[in-house]
Amino acid sequence: MSPPPGPGVRRLGALLALLLTLSLLSAVPAGAADTLLSQGRTATASSTENAAFPASAAVDGDAGTRWSSAFSDPQWIQVDLGAAATISQVRLSWEAAYATAFTVQASADGTSWTGLHATTTATGGDQTLNVSGSGRYVRVHGTRRATAYGYSLWEFQVYGTGGSSGAERLLSYNKPGVASSSQHDGNCWECTPARAFDLDPASRWATSSTTGWVDPGWIYVDLGATAQISKVVLQWDPAYATSYEIQVSPDAGSWTTIHSTTSGNGFKQTLNVTGSGRYVRMYGTQRATPYGYSLWEFQVYGTGGNPVDPPAPPDDPSNPPSLVWSDEFDGPAGSRPDAAKWRADPGTGPNNELEYYTDHDNASMDGQGHLVMEARKQATPGSACPVDPLTGSTTCQYTSARMNTGTKFHFTYGRVEARIKVPKGNGLWPAFWMMGADFLTGRPWPYNGEIDIMEVLGKDVKTSYSTVHAPAYNGGGGVGSPYTLPDGADFSGDFHVWAANWDSKGIVYTLDGRTVFTISKDEVERTRGPWIFDHPFYIILNLAVGGDWPGPPDASTPFPSRMLVDYVRVYQ
Repeated sequence: MSPPPGPGVRRLGALLALLLTLSLLSAVPAGAADTLLSQGRTATASSTENAAFPASAAVDGDAGTRWSSAFSDPQWIQVDLGAAATISQVRLSWEAAYATAFTVQASADGTSWTGLHATTTATGGDQTLNVSGSGRYVRVHGTRRATAYGYSLWEFQVYGTGGSSGAERLLSYNKPGVASSSQHDGNCWECTPARAFDLDPASRWATSSTTGWVDPGWIYVDLGATAQISKVVLQWDPAYATSYEIQVSPDAGSWTTIHSTTSGNGFKQTLNVTGSGRYVRMYGTQRATPYGYSLWEFQVYGTGGNPVDPPAPPDDPSNPPSLVWSDEFDGPAGSRPDAAKWRADPGTGPNNELEYYTDHDNASMDGQGHLVMEARKQATPGSACPVDPLTGSTTCQYTSARMNTGTKFHFTYGRVEARIKVPKGNGLWPAFWMMGADFLTGRPWPYNGEIDIMEVLGKDVKTSYSTVHAPAYNGGGGVGSPYTLPDGADFSGDFHVWAANWDSKGIVYTLDGRTVFTISKDEVERTRGPWIFDHPFYIILNLAVGGDWPGPPDASTPFPSRMLVDYVRVYQ
């Protein structure tokens, strides 16, 4: 950098440089069809003076931040335009530590470079270079410094056509947010502004329960640099706005409205807008409920800004999919489930169930290619069981089996299926289902997500259920459907194949190859709440006894009762 002047001189110099840069850059138009391609793109450099002056600061659209190099020759800075582009103009705004000799180069691959401009008599300041060339990468390569310090650029702008910076992209991911208030208590833990911009549909921002359930209420995001806004997506919690505005600002002080409504109906809203600014705000003026405002997601799309690339979404399974995991249960009679594939889930069950799940004592092979999960009338002293409505005892009167692939195998998307024969009897509750793998690392249900592939109640073995559970729809409010066999047949009479075909668009449930229920991601987001099923899940098999839904067993319930599993398979 340049020699360190006094504090007042530094502040005045930076202000003058900023004003001069803005006036000069705005006064020199690029070609009529040319676009600023470099802003917010990935920049790298041969070196940096220190962490305060990264390469990204030269392409962030902020003329008050800069890149500075080490104090030696040569040095370079380059920007990746994201795709091949035709380059027509390069604008450089130098700090006092400028280059007297440098070249501007383009490359298709970031390795082999072609010169677009060269000089040995540069004088620094603001330079607009009309060039002609093409490439995905553009580099400024300095070979002689004007001072004893390094090279330093306030702004490095590349104009032309092509690239990918002109394409609409998500600008708000992991950007800082500010809100009128936020909630952090037992009802909404860490419901801070950042949760609306994290691309996690199971986390949300909410206004404070003590100070924020008032009008107006607002939240805004700092995109890091000026952006052209083309779309805003809001995924509302039930505490939504009936009247609100979308606003933009260059400074988070003066706001311009680019969308307004007095008839918001919550859920997911995709707003096509036109506006420009560094900050984008949702400004709510009328609440739909006595509570506050709450957003699962607040996404801003457009060009410019200083975006952070979000994680790549998972790939949909190939068509046709390939078998990636299975258990055929071909072990000898009496052998336990394969420890490389399954772990026991011992203890008392949820939902006021009456059984105690043992450590695989109730799960074994029958020697004929089946897993046997057996529910027994067998007291287990000392277990933390709910009161048995038949005996009044808090000692578990039943044992059964529950096992999962939680620490062995999880996956995202594919076809998961099992061939199962369910038992019949009041109080029995066989299930084949999946839990979001983040449950294992501390995210509680239902925020981790649950995908139920098969549930049958022993008191009604002519009906099966498939359901999904999420924060906005769970328990009795889950999204699901009952279905039956042709001619009203009994599920307990034979084996049947239950399957979930799961991808980025939703889940298609089948029974014996026949589609019985389809859940569309788009429809759920528009009518029920956020879709939280685009991440890894693991498989669970269990046979429950009693509970809130099936009710208790009675004298007619046969014990032992057995759920037989022929196989479990996953295709991707």
